[in-house]
Amino acid sequence: MSASAQTAPKIGLVSLGCPKALVDSERILTTLRAQGYTFSPSYEGADMVIVNTCGFLDSAKAESLEAIGEALSENGKVIVTGCLGTEEELIRASHPSVLAVTGPHQYEAVVGAVHEHLPPVPNAFVDLVPEQGLRLTPRHYAYLKISEGCNNRCTFCIIPSIRGDLVSRPIASVLYEAERLVKSGVKEIMVISQDTSAYGVDTKYAESPFHGRRIPTKFQTLAEEMGNLGAWVRMHYVYPYPHVDNVIPLMAEGRILPYLDIPFQHASPQVLKSMRRPANQEKTADRIRKWREICPDLAIRSTFIVGYPGETEADFQMLLDWVEETQIDRGGAFPYEPVTGAKANDLGLPAVPDEIKAERYGRLMEALQRVSAERLAQKVGRTIQALVDDVEPEENRAIARSQWDAPEIDGNVIIDDAAGIKPGDMVTVKVVDSDAYDLYAVPADRTQ
Repeated sequence: MSASAQTAPKIGLVSLGCPKALVDSERILTTLRAQGYTFSPSYEGADMVIVNTCGFLDSAKAESLEAIGEALSENGKVIVTGCLGTEEELIRASHPSVLAVTGPHQYEAVVGAVHEHLPPVPNAFVDLVPEQGLRLTPRHYAYLKISEGCNNRCTFCIIPSIRGDLVSRPIASVLYEAERLVKSGVKEIMVISQDTSAYGVDTKYAESPFHGRRIPTKFQTLAEEMGNLGAWVRMHYVYPYPHVDNVIPLMAEGRILPYLDIPFQHASPQVLKSMRRPANQEKTADRIRKWREICPDLAIRSTFIVGYPGETEADFQMLLDWVEETQIDRGGAFPYEPVTGAKANDLGLPAVPDEIKAERYGRLMEALQRVSAERLAQKVGRTIQALVDDVEPEENRAIARSQWDAPEIDGNVIIDDAAGIKPGDMVTVKVVDSDAYDLYAVPADRTQ
C-alpha cells in the first residue's frame, strides 16, 4: 500500500430516510472518493462522520437528532446534511458541537465543509472511481433520481419547503446515467423523485440530445427509452395524472416492470380535498380497472394515512372499501402525525384521538394483508423471473424478488433448492406457495 493510501482521510457516513436521500449520499461519496478520500464502515475507523438526515416527520427529526448525537459520542467530528439541515437552529440547540450543517442536495456545501475540517491529501488517488459512481446499494440494483422538489402542496407534507419546487434533470443526463448503470452490471433500476409523473413539467418538456436524437424531458418518453435498456425498470412515487395511462401498454409489452408505486394516501373525497391531493377516488378506481384490463400483471403499491384531522368513521370505511375494490397489491400505512410547519395544523380540523388512530391503523393493515394474500395466491403455479438479493447456503435457500417486489418495502420470493444460485442472478422459478407478503418457489429447471 502506498504512503498516500495509508494517510488518505477516512469518512464515515450515516444515511437516513428515503431512497432519494440515499442517492444524495451516493453522490457525496462519489465526489469525495474522486478527491482522494476513503471510507470507513465504523465510527472508530473514521476521521469524520457525515450524517444525512431526514426531516419529513417529527419522529424522523427525533431519529436524526439521535443519530447525530450517537455520531458525536462515538466519533466527535460530525457534519450534518439532508432534509433536517434546513433547521440548523434545532440541530445546534441539541448538538452545538457539529462542525457544519447543510440542507438537502447541497453537495458542494457538504464537500466544502469536509475540505475545511478534514483537508484531502494531495494526489491521494488509490483506485479510479467507477464511471457509474459509488453506490450504497448492492451491485445488481440502483436508484436513479430524475428530479428534485415537488410542485404539489399537500397539507400534511413539508417536503416542498425543504427541497423546493420541481426541478427536472435533462432527460439525456438521466438516460446516459441509466446506460452507465446497466453497463456496470445493474439489472434493476428504481426511478425515483418526489413526483415522478410530473417529470419535465417545469422545463416545458424541453428536448435534449441523446445519441444523436433530440427527445423531450417527459415521463412517457423516459419510460419508452428506459424500456430499451434490457434491465428491470421500476417506477416509484407516481401521481395518477391522466398521462400515466400511456405507460401501461409499455408494462403489458414487458418493456418496463408492471409495477406502479402511487401514494394515494386516502380514498374519501372529503379527506383528499382537505389533504389537497390531486386525485379522485371514484375515477381512480375506474382507471385501475382499465389499467389491469390492459396489463393484468400490474401490481400497485401505495401508502395511506389514517387518522388525518377530521377523518370520520365513514371516511375510514370508504378507504377500507376502496382498498378491497381496487385490490391494492402492496400497501403500507401510518397513523397521522402532526408535522411542524405543515398546513394541516392550520385548518382547524378536529384531531382524531390516538386510540382511534391505532385502531383504524390495525383494521387497515388487516385489510391490506388480506388483499395481498389473495393477490399472491393467484401467482401459485406460475413460472416467473426472480432477481436474487441474498443467499443462505446453510438453508440451501435464496432470497429474491419478483417483478412485483421493490427492495426493502415489498415482499420476497423465497427459493428452496437454491444450490449454485448467487446474489444478482436472474433466475426462472416456479411458484409453489404464498402467504400474506411472500412467494415460495423452486428453480424451474429442478421441478418434476
